[in-house]
Amino acid sequence: MISARERKILCSNRRARHEYQIEEVIEAGIALTGTEVKSLREGKADLKDSHAAIETGEAYLVGCHISPYTAGNRFNPDPNRTRKLLLHREEVMRLMGKVQEKGLTLIPLSVYVVKRKIKVELALARGKKLYDKRETLKQRAITKEMAQLARGRADRARQ
Repeated sequence: MISARERKILCSNRRARHEYQIEEVIEAGIALTGTEVKSLREGKADLKDSHAAIETGEAYLVGCHISPYTAGNRFNPDPNRTRKLLLHREEVMRLMGKVQEKGLTLIPLSVYVVKRKIKVELALARGKKLYDKRETLKQRAITKEMAQLARGRADRARQ
């Protein structure tokens, strides 16, 4: 796995971890045009409402919005076009089996640069129900409160 220092995150899907329970994370390449790469490097992309689909043995990123590059004139493609994900055939077949069999979905978590290559971090995820979301928020609040209490005790001990 690539360390956080070696990759620069261009955009991320922050709602994904709230809306879905992440089962597995996969790194995939993405086929882009030149103006899309330039626009991504400027940070003009949105992963909200996007997902990955597997059709005819190939994986595609659907619903990802990459704004047109300002200096791109007529070479700018459609901002919401479907983009091909670059995965090995075995990975695509394994993912297709999990998506069909277990009721999981492929959600993009982030788009980042590793060694001049643009990659997409995909997650095999299961949708959370409303009560699961409430439980997650409750657990997060409890953990935060415990940390604050522990810090308060440590501050009082120093005085």
